[in-house]
Amino acid sequence: MEGFPISYNFTRLVLLLTWSLIVYLYYSFWWRPELRLRKQGIRGPPPNFLLGNIPEIKQAIVQNRSESTPSIEGDSFSGFPSFKQWCKKYGNTYMFKLGTLHFLYATNPFMVKEMKLFRSLDLGKPAYLQKDRGVLLGKGIITTNGPAWSHQRKILSPRLSVDKDTLNIIVESGSTVIKSWERILMESKDGLDADIMVDGHMRSFTSCIISKLMFGHDHCRGMNVTARCHTLFKAMGTATTIGIPFLRYLPTKANRNAWRLAKEIHSMILDIAKDRCGSSTTKDILQVILEGSENDGPGPSNAHEFIVDNCKDMLLAASEGTAISAMWGLMLLASNPEWQARARSEVKQVCGGHLPNFNMLGKMKVLKMVILEVLRLYPPVALVSRRALQDVKLCDMQVPKGVNIWIWAPALHRDPDLWGPDADKFNPERFIDGVSGACKSSHAYIPFGVGARLCPGNKLGMIQLKVLLAMILSNFNLSISTNYRHSPTLGLLLEPEHGVNLVIQKI
Repeated sequence: MEGFPISYNFTRLVLLLTWSLIVYLYYSFWWRPELRLRKQGIRGPPPNFLLGNIPEIKQAIVQNRSESTPSIEGDSFSGFPSFKQWCKKYGNTYMFKLGTLHFLYATNPFMVKEMKLFRSLDLGKPAYLQKDRGVLLGKGIITTNGPAWSHQRKILSPRLSVDKDTLNIIVESGSTVIKSWERILMESKDGLDADIMVDGHMRSFTSCIISKLMFGHDHCRGMNVTARCHTLFKAMGTATTIGIPFLRYLPTKANRNAWRLAKEIHSMILDIAKDRCGSSTTKDILQVILEGSENDGPGPSNAHEFIVDNCKDMLLAASEGTAISAMWGLMLLASNPEWQARARSEVKQVCGGHLPNFNMLGKMKVLKMVILEVLRLYPPVALVSRRALQDVKLCDMQVPKGVNIWIWAPALHRDPDLWGPDADKFNPERFIDGVSGACKSSHAYIPFGVGARLCPGNKLGMIQLKVLLAMILSNFNLSISTNYRHSPTLGLLLEPEHGVNLVIQKI
């Protein structure tokens, strides 16, 4: 009995300390960043305690789908309607929460310009990419910051340049698409036209290219890895699943499926890597990653993680983003026959019936304008995300450490104040004098990201799009299928929810 008061007081002390810790954490991670933004006049929708604004976002998506059918010309907020509602209420800079994570929505052109010119590594990639998206992206070049990212970029960027051998691989993959479509036409009822969904063909094109660049003579095994990565990519859900505490640890059906796929991909990549042991004759991307894991890399304990995560990041970035851009490009060309005819005329004049080479690609000015306009209207990375790794000043705003910044690229790309009254229209002519001549501020064009974290593979992606569209236009006439349902949706990228159905005719 004498020990009861001591035990009781000890319990009270533990409870008091626990409660104090909770209050401190709540203030530091939940309230303090919001308070600092509010003092600067930044407002936003009131969040729920643990879910933030996720319920409101999901409700807006469901309501938007039930009330309207997006037109092909579309609206800059069709993939994320909550942004439109909040912009009307709070302006083009406001704060919101996904789960427990703080976000600053920023489409102020002046702030975006500063972010684009910002070279300090204090503005990095958000931590949720490694946590909530860790099964998919891991700690590769897409998600890391600081010295780790600098090391990865240093070893990988040179391998993403386009030389003659790379162009040959791209043209060969394009020829495979052409032969596949010719075979489909031959097997159609009248042999004159065919209704096809192009998604699989675009992904096969980009997957074949990156598999050969990544794995060299092991590209057949690499194609299997890329296919698994695509399945995992589709399984990872939408942008509204991030930030919810402990969700990624729960053994839900979706999580178990993702864990299984990630384990399979991990084993497949390491099996290919192990077969390379002692071989340094092949200078493909995998070989560079293997050498980077040993030379000034992360150390032997993390070597496997370094190899697998960078392989996954490269495969996903090079295959998914370019394939989705190709889908949007074909859809827009099919919807705009006058531009399709104009681009085809240029390609035929430049190529003269031959396969494209570097010299020919440099002369395709109209096709380049078309691609720039496709990326303006439908940038695959619609959400450009950054995180303040330290307190950062952008324009006159102090962004607190830990706050995530989201730039909704379609809002910038379709702003009539920047692009003119036809900002929602497909008009490649606006790029006749380049990006600087198309927009009042060239900093408002961000299809490849901003600042020091600009996509290192953007030139490779542009060449792939140019070659593929040139080869398709040389061989086929495109029109929109009656089966096509226009519905841009934001998953991890901005993609056509129901795919792209086209009617093709051999020229």
